[in-house]
Amino acid sequence: QVRLVESGGGSVQPGGSLRLSCVASGRTFAMGWFRQSPGNEREFVAAVNWNHSTTYNADSVNGRFTISRDNAKNTIYLQMDSLEVVDTAAYYCAAGRTFGPIASLYDYWGLGTQVTVSS
Repeated sequence: QVRLVESGGGSVQPGGSLRLSCVASGRTFAMGWFRQSPGNEREFVAAVNWNHSTTYNADSVNGRFTISRDNAKNTIYLQMDSLEVVDTAAYYCAAGRTFGPIASLYDYWGLGTQVTVSS
């Protein structure tokens, strides 16, 4: 069992930046970020494999969001720049054995951290 704890959410104006963190209680292979806003399904944001050799971003965040990981700290990060109102959502950290953009590939989930972008 792996426990995931997210942090770093908050409120920001359009064009601003936030950095999310997710600490895992143990070693993980693939880790990723998903987001969900009210009335919508959980949406893939970004993923990274265990040795950081491969990252994968959703088209909607490509060029604005960057995922990274520090295995020494069992932590992944999501640097979010040029935030837009449509990025408003609860952001969830996920960990699993398989790398990819589909939620069912991940075995463990955090409780989420809220990101609100508004003027």
